[in-house]
Amino acid sequence: MEGVEALRYESATPVQEKAIPAILAGRDIIASAQTGTGKTAAFLLPVIEKLSAMPHDNQVKAMVIVPTRELALQIDQQMEGFSYYTRVSSIAIYGGTDGAVFSREKQALVQGADLIVCTPGRLMAHMNMGYIQFPELKFLILDEADRMLDMGFYDDILKIISFLPKKRQTLMFAATMPAKIRQMARQILHNPAEINIAVSKPAEKIVQKAFLVYDSQKIPLIKMLLKETEMKRVLIFCATKENTRQLYHELKRSGIKAEEIHSTLDQSARESVMNRFKSGEVPVLVATDIVSRGIDIEDIDMVINFDVPREGEDYIHRIGRTARASAEGTAVTFINERDQQRFGAIESLLGREVEKFPVPKEFGGTPAYNPKIRRSDGKRNPGNKRRNDRKPPHKN
Repeated sequence: MEGVEALRYESATPVQEKAIPAILAGRDIIASAQTGTGKTAAFLLPVIEKLSAMPHDNQVKAMVIVPTRELALQIDQQMEGFSYYTRVSSIAIYGGTDGAVFSREKQALVQGADLIVCTPGRLMAHMNMGYIQFPELKFLILDEADRMLDMGFYDDILKIISFLPKKRQTLMFAATMPAKIRQMARQILHNPAEINIAVSKPAEKIVQKAFLVYDSQKIPLIKMLLKETEMKRVLIFCATKENTRQLYHELKRSGIKAEEIHSTLDQSARESVMNRFKSGEVPVLVATDIVSRGIDIEDIDMVINFDVPREGEDYIHRIGRTARASAEGTAVTFINERDQQRFGAIESLLGREVEKFPVPKEFGGTPAYNPKIRRSDGKRNPGNKRRNDRKPPHKN
């Protein structure tokens, strides 16, 4: 309770209200809860409570499996805060680090931290070396399970689980519940309590805007937005590493203080970039979806979708990085002619249209908005025309 108070937790969120009593009662859990709903505390607090009452006998008692290094590090940091006044120990185990870190992870696994937070690939690397077993494991938590399946970790997770005691408490959290998640739940959960907190709507305080553009207009427009808007923190999402790198270099050349983060960067570089962004030293972060979930920064003023997300749920997660903790925020999306159908599906999910703002005339002509761009025969609708015939003057 001292740890909870030190972290300024005052009231439980809906997922915490429902999950904590069920976990304390020993139930398996399948919970549909998006990032930002307080689900990390929902599973860490009751597990810490139970671990505190168990003997500290150099055996791993709890395992949290997550899709990305960033999320592993974030959960480990929260674990450190919650367990500060207890004897419960923990360690984060994730890839992208040097041999010395791997050795420290091995030592912690062999000596037995009470709780480990790990990515599937890194844990598999340790398990394949043959020096760790988990005979006393009591709690298995799968966080962002849907994202792990999207990333191709289904078989790895099942293989890890095959080495764990069958008598354990399993907690599964996901933002969405596709068929494959339900299939996995049937395989690994026993009579689970079902919790549904997911809301496929962004926070009301997010001001959503969109611009219809050609690809060649995106970078000039984003430069204009950043120079005209006084924002302390702006997070820009790109669909590919190539777009991320190109935009980052263009912003730097324009004198805009920015950093990039994507899977090509090694772990220490990514942590350094994230720390500079969190501290406010760097006001603009250009990123792939690697940080769309799990990032815990409460004062991001604006999120810009340089590319339209592939799925509506990804759009919700991306723009959900702003307007957190009762703050206000702005979400801007650039829609090219190819992504209109995809954005139309996002608007259907939202239940409303996102306001389209005019692009300044000096940027040239822009596409008309017709999200039903393709007919059933695969041909374009004849009504899908440019707003005017002027070619965009800018080039990437």
